[in-house]
Amino acid sequence: MTKRMNAAFIAAAAALAVVISGPAGAADISCSTAKLIVPWKPGGGTDVIFRVIAEAVNKAGAKPQIQVVNIAGQGGNKGAKEAVKAKPDGCTLFAIHQSAMTSYLNGRVDFTWDAFEPVAMVTHTPSIIGANKGVPYEDVAGLVDNAKKNPGKVLAGGTLGSTSHFIFILLEDAAGIKLKHISYDGTRERMTALLAENIQVGEINVTAAQKYIASKELKALGIATAERDPRVSEVKTLKEQGIDLVFGLDRGVMLPKGTPADIVKHHEAALSKAMNDPAVKAALEGKGSSVRYLGSADYRKHLAGSFEELKTAAIKVGLYKQ
Repeated sequence: MTKRMNAAFIAAAAALAVVISGPAGAADISCSTAKLIVPWKPGGGTDVIFRVIAEAVNKAGAKPQIQVVNIAGQGGNKGAKEAVKAKPDGCTLFAIHQSAMTSYLNGRVDFTWDAFEPVAMVTHTPSIIGANKGVPYEDVAGLVDNAKKNPGKVLAGGTLGSTSHFIFILLEDAAGIKLKHISYDGTRERMTALLAENIQVGEINVTAAQKYIASKELKALGIATAERDPRVSEVKTLKEQGIDLVFGLDRGVMLPKGTPADIVKHHEAALSKAMNDPAVKAALEGKGSSVRYLGSADYRKHLAGSFEELKTAAIKVGLYKQ
């Protein structure tokens, strides 16, 4: 009996050790809180979205917990430079979208998405060509007509080298027009300039501008989607207006290059759980973005494909500087 009791005690102790230490093969991440670098100022579209996601991950009990850290500047590149040199230990994540590609393509940085380990794509936000309320046109067709009559005089706000600049480069090419580009550091500054009527047009999105569109403080001239977005169903697509251009932001999460596969999988699982939560989907829809989840392997393929598409476009319009 004593031998059986000792054996039972040993078995129980072993089981307890497994519970305490976690499942076999669990990722070894030393920090209790991992920082998620968002390379834009608080209050912009990317910041708003990733704060919703980080909160959901934390509420689901992820370990380590996630803390959003804003490192703004240089059109998203200051934060990217911090992220790319971080230790590959699972304690630093990076919030990314296509600006990491466009900044590379036009020579502002010497690295792009493949300098990181993809974890997961999380959302998609369609781009809208916005305008201040005082412009004498109501849609992109009107903008194109005005720009042709006033070449190089319509002020288009964007972040130099980022997606908000790139979409107007593509619009110029597709419509045969020339705009005057004015650079702002992020979404909030661009929105402020539009509201103050310091610029005529700028890239906006439902996430950041929905309330201003509803109150008519800003005009939504056209949305760069294949079909109308039900959240702003009154806004015509660019295709409906004769402009063959579909464009939007695919946001995702990366880790530094060389991060072990088990750590990538750990964070991927935490994000997958959060993004499949109906409450998270509803919260993001309410902020103008849709959940579009891809796991690590599929996200890597998506990034590679997106990069080639953007590279082809950059070469076509003379923006490619690498």
